[in-house]
Amino acid sequence: MLLEVEELSVDYAGPAETVKSLDGVSLHADKGEFVAVAGPSGCGKTTLLLSCGTLLRPTRGTVRVAGEDPYALSPEARGAFRADRIGFVFQQFHLVPYLTVCENILAPAVARRLPDAEARADALIEKFRLGSRRKHVPSALSAGEKQRTALARALLRDPALVLADEPTGNLDRENAEIVIGHLAELAREEKKTVLMVTHDESALGKVDRVWRLDGGRLI
Repeated sequence: MLLEVEELSVDYAGPAETVKSLDGVSLHADKGEFVAVAGPSGCGKTTLLLSCGTLLRPTRGTVRVAGEDPYALSPEARGAFRADRIGFVFQQFHLVPYLTVCENILAPAVARRLPDAEARADALIEKFRLGSRRKHVPSALSAGEKQRTALARALLRDPALVLADEPTGNLDRENAEIVIGHLAELAREEKKTVLMVTHDESALGKVDRVWRLDGGRLI
């Protein structure tokens, strides 16, 4: 399995009592699978994604990516592991406002060198039909173009695992379908593992499996 999550729990200290954001969640996804976790806002979806992405250490349980436990690594090694193995796509895009489309896509190669970064960026710009926008800053892009730029940036280092947090949340239906189509293609044609969390039921049509999360538990 490319992604293995076993009995994952994340607790937060509340003003009166401990809040369980996740409570004993177990799931898995193999190479080439497009899977989703669906549920209402506040059910723990983003917490799950951050834990899978090595950004939030679980209170209990384990996460393994390609057979390795990233939380057993030092912070520096875990950061390198994340940069090389995992790509993130967010609802709010998180593009750098003063960088062009091409520069945003190349951003993951700044802190951690990638010898063929420019060639890879050019190929991704072509793949996601951003050629006419490569020198535009994010404020000059449509929402769909911003999300395609964010997806290209996530793929620059050719990650094995792609994590998508509400990737259609700011898109109209046409652009949402385009982005979901790209995520499905990544899994089926490029054999990447794609985990998407969403509350958008219409985004689930092309996934291989769906888990339902409610109150921090799979139901």
